[in-house]
This record gives sequence, C-alpha cells and structure tokens, in this order.
Amino acid sequence: MATTTVLQDELRRKHDELAGRLAHARSIIARPEQTRRGCPPIDQFNAGTSRHLHAVDEALLPAVSAHCEGGAGLVHDYLPTARHLEVLLFHVKAHEYGSTWETTHGWPALWGEVEEALIDQESREGELVSRLAEEATDDELLLIAERMAAAERRAPTRPHPHLPHTGLAGKVVRRVARPVDAVWDAVEGRSVGGPEPVPHEKPGLIWQYLLGDPRFPDDPANETRHNEPGDR
Repeated sequence: MATTTVLQDELRRKHDELAGRLAHARSIIARPEQTRRGCPPIDQFNAGTSRHLHAVDEALLPAVSAHCEGGAGLVHDYLPTARHLEVLLFHVKAHEYGSTWETTHGWPALWGEVEEALIDQESREGELVSRLAEEATDDELLLIAERMAAAERRAPTRPHPHLPHTGLAGKVVRRVARPVDAVWDAVEGRSVGGPEPVPHEKPGLIWQYLLGDPRFPDDPANETRHNEPGDR
C-alpha cells in the first residue's frame, strides 16, 4: 500500500484550478454582440477541463485497470461520469457561440449542471486514486502523476464524449484529435491557454558540433555570438 499523496495532491490542485476557471467563466455576462465570437475565460475553462479528462483517460485509467482488483469494472463505472461532463462542455461551447439548439437552455442552469458534474468528476477520480493507492507503490503513483502531467500537455482541447476513451482505440483518437482540435481552435480564434511546456535541454557537445556552433563553458564571452558560452 502506497503512503505518498502526490497523486491525490495533484488531482486536488487540478480541480481547484478548474473550479477557479469555472467561477471566472460563469461570471462573464453574455451580450448579444459577443455571440459567435467566443469568450477567452469560457474557452480556457472548456479547453483546460477537456485536457484534464483526456489525461485521466491516458494515464490514470490504464493504471487502475493494471493495478486494481476489478480495475476494468472500476473504469467502466467511471466513464459515464466523464462522458456526462464532456457532453456539458460541448453544450457550453455551443451556447457560447450562439447555437440555435441552445436557445431553450439558459446560462445559469447550464453552469449549475457543469458545476455539479465537475464535483462528481472529482469525486469519481478520488475513488479511483484511493483504490489505486491501496495496491500500487509510491514509485508507481509518482510515475502515474508524471504521466498525467505529460498527457495533459499533449491532450486535445475539446471534449469527444462519443469517441473511444480507453484502450488502443482511445489512444488513436486522442492522437488524431489533438491536431484536428488545434486547427479548429485557430480557425475559430479560441483562446485555449495550456500547461507550460517542458523546457528543452541544452544540446550536448556532439549536437553542438553537428549544428556547427560548439560552445564550451570555459570559453570567453563573445559579443558576436547569439548566447553566452555554454548557453543555447
């Protein structure tokens, strides 16, 4: 049984962030002239929540299936909760851009449903992590947390509730959906934000020679070069 709370802490931090984004998004007063133009706080909440859900599919669910007794059943029971939230995110975007199908549903009611679904989602994730902590080691939980963070950086920015979430099909869907979502985000001018990218490591000496511009830490500074010695 694991003793670390790193995974629980990371999920709690993420849901606190999403709750803050939701509070900001629902505080926006929609005006007729804003219809079909999008709203950055709403777009960022939608994209951030979608990324998180995709990261759960990518990293947490396979771990539950692999480590927990009856893991496949736990994943099966979890998925309707995630899909329900994804459907609501779809409605939020449709509402934001003035879909005629959303005229019978007001913003207050929709935001209330989203808030409730987000709370249910956090509870479901907490149950999965609690079961996982009973059977996984500290190192395994730390690795899962790292995989979730990495998965979120490359996750699609839109919900896809009716496409596969797990297994090989789910992996393929996420890989295909990410560039497609990025294209549509650019077309619509959506402000989707995103996690900070992992900084690239400085090239080693061999790569520096291949690039034709080797740098040595003890070289004297040269104003004609782009960077200080040893920097890239």
